[in-house]
Amino acid sequence: MDNLTHTLTGLMLSRAGLNRFHAQSAAILILAANIPDVDAVSLFAGAGPYLHYHRGITHALIAAPVMALIPLAIVRLAVRKPIAWFAGYLLALIGLANHLLLDFTNMYGIRLYLPFSDAWLRLDLTGVVDVWIWAALLLAFLGPVLSRLVSSEIGAKHTTGRAAPICALLFILLYDGGRAFLHERAVAVQAARLYNGQAPRRVVALPGAVNPLSWKGIVETDSAFYINQVSLSTEFDPASGKILFKAEQTPAMQAASRTEVFHDLLAFAPFVSWQATPAPDSENAVRVEAVDLRFGGGFTANAIVEGNRVLRAWFSL
Repeated sequence: MDNLTHTLTGLMLSRAGLNRFHAQSAAILILAANIPDVDAVSLFAGAGPYLHYHRGITHALIAAPVMALIPLAIVRLAVRKPIAWFAGYLLALIGLANHLLLDFTNMYGIRLYLPFSDAWLRLDLTGVVDVWIWAALLLAFLGPVLSRLVSSEIGAKHTTGRAAPICALLFILLYDGGRAFLHERAVAVQAARLYNGQAPRRVVALPGAVNPLSWKGIVETDSAFYINQVSLSTEFDPASGKILFKAEQTPAMQAASRTEVFHDLLAFAPFVSWQATPAPDSENAVRVEAVDLRFGGGFTANAIVEGNRVLRAWFSL
């Protein structure tokens, strides 16, 4: 998920009651809820290193005990006095677990089992940014402020302020549970159809930006990919989607697939469309592109190949 979601979720965990266990609970939970994304600095090295490292080892289960120490060290340096390390460490682990769980629910995915497996795991329930989760968290964040203003005006007794954060966290659990049910329905309605007489080999449903009943479907058959807009409120028409026929694998494509750039994309993307066109700066070379179909061409591996030799390979977002 995005860092605003991680930050507010860490704050809500603190306000929901975990602030009773540590004086710096809010700072620890907010930092821990964001610290795995320190790997985003790889973007400064380029798009290729970003894909290679992002949601990598800093998001792996094996690294969590070490990653949990970083928020504690930052807080200790900031407050310049001793802190309760054991309680703080447990809170940091909770914040980290929350980060990993939220990332697991969305369509980008996460590599939990590095370095033993580089498999991307994802539930495809939410986008990287989800406006409904944002709304719930922002309401819970602003609610106590408004409540204190009203209470001060009418002289009412102040409450603990835990109700709004607890409701926001419960909303996220119920929302993702509802999304899981709708996701299964979106997959099922696509898998139950034939596409130009061919049965689906693989099917995914990707969340829409706002409407939980609207999903982007991708169906793979033996010869093509079918990209559909699936609305669970209307009858699904398998003939209404976009068709991308699979390109026959050429020696240039096979050469490109052996580069690190293409290896990273093929591990990351469950559905890849290939294309080979004449290279603009060479008569004998071709440009090979492999596109992740989930993001509408936003994640693409590129290579210039001459014969069986890759002259250059790069990744673009």
